[in-house]
Formats: sequence, C-alpha cells, structure tokens
Amino acid sequence: MMLSLIWAGMILTGVIYGALTGNLGAVSNGFVEGSKDAVSMCITMLGVLSFWSGMMEIAKQAGVIRSMTKVIQPFVSFMFPNIPKNHQCREYITTNIIANILGLGWAATPPGLKAMEELSNLETERGHGSGLASDEMCTFLVLNISSLQLIPMNIIAYRSEYGSSNPTMIVGPAILATLASTVAGIIYCKIAVCRRER
Repeated sequence: MMLSLIWAGMILTGVIYGALTGNLGAVSNGFVEGSKDAVSMCITMLGVLSFWSGMMEIAKQAGVIRSMTKVIQPFVSFMFPNIPKNHQCREYITTNIIANILGLGWAATPPGLKAMEELSNLETERGHGSGLASDEMCTFLVLNISSLQLIPMNIIAYRSEYGSSNPTMIVGPAILATLASTVAGIIYCKIAVCRRER
C-alpha cells in the first residue's frame, strides 16, 4: 500500500511539474517511451528466464544439481548446524543457493519460499511456534540477499537490452562484489547467532 502511494505521488508530481513548466508534451512522450521500454525489457527477460529455467531443469534431470548439492552440503551444515541432516529444507536451501550462484534469481525464488516454509515447520516441530523468525530463517534470508553470483544473468540482460558493447564485462566486478557481500553476511550471521546463544 505504502509503495503504491509513493509511486502515485511521484507520477502525480511529475505530471504537475511538467504542466507548470510547459513540458507536458515531454511528460506524455516519457510515458509512451517508458511503456515501450518496459514491454521490450519484459520480452528480453522472458527469453532469458525461459532459457535458464530450461537449463536448470536439464541440469536437474542430468543429476548436475544433485552433484552440486553434495558439494555445498558442508557449507550448508556450517551455516545451519541445528537443521537435521535429512530434513527437507536442506534440499530447498541448497537449490536456492545454487540458483543464486548461477545468477538465476527468478529460479531461486520458489525453492527459497519452500525453504522458509519448511524452516517455519521445523520451528513448530521444536515447539517454538511463536511467529518470530528463527536464527536459521534470518541466516537463510541474509545468504539469499547477499548471494555470491558467478553469472549475473539479470544485469547482463539489462546491459544487452540497453545497448552495451560488452554486456558480460560486469561478470568480474559482480563476482568480487557478491563475494564480499556473502563473506560479510556469513560473518555477521555467525556473530549474531553466537551472541544470541550466550
């Protein structure tokens, strides 16, 4: 609701300012151009989404995701030591992490939501159904937001759509930036959990 009011206020301010300064035609042109760009971007992102969702499904069927899941299980155990080894949420967490590492934020969302649901169920099983987020939920959220990305597909698609001569030039800086944010997130989570357990 609040976000809708903010956007409505910004649009109204722009229209009023355009009318007062005699630039209402430019405002109208901006609406038309913006709408055209939005549709074009949606089509581009739909193509990227379709391609990488298909690749993820192929990787899943070929057993690549299962192999990658085994590789990152030690990391998941380090970050979530209180989650039982055979709990369903581990699979969702690892799938979410893998999708984020591959830069597939849209493919990471469904397993991310499922992971949160399973973590909530785990809290209920433990008898802590207070409605508050658990340490595991907070840790997962921080990891999800700060996620390391090896292939920032969204940014590459945006750069390509807006005429970048080298859309993939962002890969190196993106790896460094997301690596730094992930390391910072891991350190923060570990310190926060240790303080709570004291």
